[in-house]
Amino acid sequence: HLTSAVRAGLSIPEELSALSTRGPVALRPAFEAFGSDYRASGRFSDCLDALKARLADPVADRILETLRMARQVGGTELTAVLRALSTAVRAEAALRAEVEARQSWIRGAAVLGVVAPWVILVLLSLRPEGTRAYATAEGVTVVLAGAVVSVVAFRLMLRVGRLPEPRRWFG
Repeated sequence: HLTSAVRAGLSIPEELSALSTRGPVALRPAFEAFGSDYRASGRFSDCLDALKARLADPVADRILETLRMARQVGGTELTAVLRALSTAVRAEAALRAEVEARQSWIRGAAVLGVVAPWVILVLLSLRPEGTRAYATAEGVTVVLAGAVVSVVAFRLMLRVGRLPEPRRWFG
C-alpha cells in the first residue's frame, strides 16, 4: 500500500493516514489515530513517534524510520527503498519460520530425553523386585532427585533452544 501510494504521488502523512481504511484490519486503528493526531497538530515526527509506540513492532519501526528519513531528506528512491525493505522483511520472516520449524525438533528431543527415563522407571516398577527397590527411603530419594534433575534439564534445554524475539532498534 505504501509503495503504490508513493507512486501515486501522495505525501507520506497522507499515505499513513490512508492505511486507516486500506491497511491491515488489525492495524487500522493505529493509523486512524495517526491521521487524527497529524490533522490536529501537523507535527509529523511527533505523530510518527506515537504511531511507533502504538504499533510496538520491530518491522513497523524499520518502515516508519525509513519514511521519516525520506520525509527529512527527500529523494526519488523511496519506492525502491520500500521494495528492498519489503524483500528483506519477507526473507527474514521466511528464515525465522524455517528456524522455528527446526526448533520444534529440538523441543521434541527435549521431551523425549526427559520422558524416556520415566517410562523405563514405570517398566521397572512393574516387576516386584523393582517395586521393592523404589519403595525404600533410598529409592524414593533417587526418584525425587531424578524428578528434580529432569525438570531442571528440560527447562535448560528449552532455554538454550529458544529463539530470541526480534528487538526494536528504533523503539
